[in-house]
Amino acid sequence: MAKRLGIIGGGQLGMMITEAAKNLSDAISEITVLDPTDNCPAAQAGAKQIIGDFKDEDAIVKLAEQSDIITYEIESGNTDVLSKLNAEIEPSPTTLGIIQDKLLQKKFLSENELPVSQFYEITSLDDLREKINDLGLPVLLKARRDAYDGRGNFKITSPDEIEKAYQHFDGKSLMVEKFVNFKMEVSVIAARNTKGEIAAYPLVENIHENNILKMTIAPARVSDDVISNAG
Repeated sequence: MAKRLGIIGGGQLGMMITEAAKNLSDAISEITVLDPTDNCPAAQAGAKQIIGDFKDEDAIVKLAEQSDIITYEIESGNTDVLSKLNAEIEPSPTTLGIIQDKLLQKKFLSENELPVSQFYEITSLDDLREKINDLGLPVLLKARRDAYDGRGNFKITSPDEIEKAYQHFDGKSLMVEKFVNFKMEVSVIAARNTKGEIAAYPLVENIHENNILKMTIAPARVSDDVISNAG
């Protein structure tokens, strides 16, 4: 029996999910998105829309009432509300909670033996100075939550910038990590179904301008060794 799909977020990615779901008419009977912008891109692609904030409890409950399965195009969902719902949610609210917090992301990757730059949680200005003494400069100071597309990052290159960087975040929860002077950013997009089956797309190359993605090139212009290592 076809299911009703609910999506938290109706932007560009929500539109793409909507377009893909419409081609799965045997599996998906209806698509509803929750988004604060009237006539959002997903709605323009044919989804029904609930207008509301991503974290609004009443709006999320309303979405759940109209859905058999819920997913998200953005990490801004309310995990406390989602975890209480009697609904199928993929990825789980627990996974979403990790995605929402950069420190939890780093810990998860490190605990699963994936290479990451050295990092610390930051609790005060003095703590930041102490951790930078250990890491050495340059470092990236990051807001743990509600930051994407380069927002929420402050590169510290000299001791004179430490206090300015800390004050910039105005009391937000922070983490700091050793700056990685990488040559290129590449991505592997993978999908896993509820049976545990995994499919991966070819490696792509990302080009940023002012910390915001400007272009993705597929396939990535890298050697076979890099492709093999990334996969």
